[in-house]
Amino acid sequence: MDDLAVLRQEFSEDEEGFLAILIRDRRWDKEAFSRLERAMRGLCAGFEERDQQELPRWLVEGFWVCVDWLPDHTAHPRFPRPEPPAYYEAALTRLRDLQYWLVTGASPYLPDRVIADL
Repeated sequence: MDDLAVLRQEFSEDEEGFLAILIRDRRWDKEAFSRLERAMRGLCAGFEERDQQELPRWLVEGFWVCVDWLPDHTAHPRFPRPEPPAYYEAALTRLRDLQYWLVTGASPYLPDRVIADL
């Protein structure tokens, strides 16, 4: 499945999607987050290469939810955070970086830098 299709599933409240698991189970699923993040990263890289000018509204809204809603929701004291705090900080920073990349069309990362999975 290509990155756009993965993100359409993730942002449409697919039961196995990261956001659905987060809301339904109040659990940060690392594997689901990695799938979401990789698709976001791959899509941003592809859009940058093609100089994409038009962005579907559902896609922009999905990135917005990840950057503007998710941090507040997961910062709640009763939200379980079994991973070290540095993991969540890195994940939220990555999401902000990816939103910047999608909106501006310019990667916030140095050229030729390998962006590691979280």
